[in-house]
Amino acid sequence: QDETMVRFSDLRARFNRRVTNRIFRPVSGYLPIWSIVEHTGRRSGTIYRTPVTVFRNEEGVAVLLPYGRQWDWVKNLQRAGGGRVKFEGRTFAVDQPRIVPTTEALPHLRAPWRQLMARAGVEHTLLLRRAG
Repeated sequence: QDETMVRFSDLRARFNRRVTNRIFRPVSGYLPIWSIVEHTGRRSGTIYRTPVTVFRNEEGVAVLLPYGRQWDWVKNLQRAGGGRVKFEGRTFAVDQPRIVPTTEALPHLRAPWRQLMARAGVEHTLLLRRAG
């Protein structure tokens, strides 16, 4: 990746964290694709709720990683081995976090989400298995 794109991506992620997330957090978890991932801080033990774009798959959910995989919420889920997802009004536990190329996640999704994710241009996707 070129350095300018990385900086733009970081700036966009910060803007979303400070502005967009605050606007959409109240409706996330109820509207299709706008969901909440609940994760525990690796050092603080604090529970965080991060708005994300989620798609259902056979085993659980797929979470697009448009800003890359280096963000704390992703690392928190990986370290803890899972967390919780609020999706379509329901909250459920997830485990076995796994980052894969988006092209690897596509065959496990239903239409029209498969086509939407294919066109999103997002390099990586986080797969979370529904626990229990």
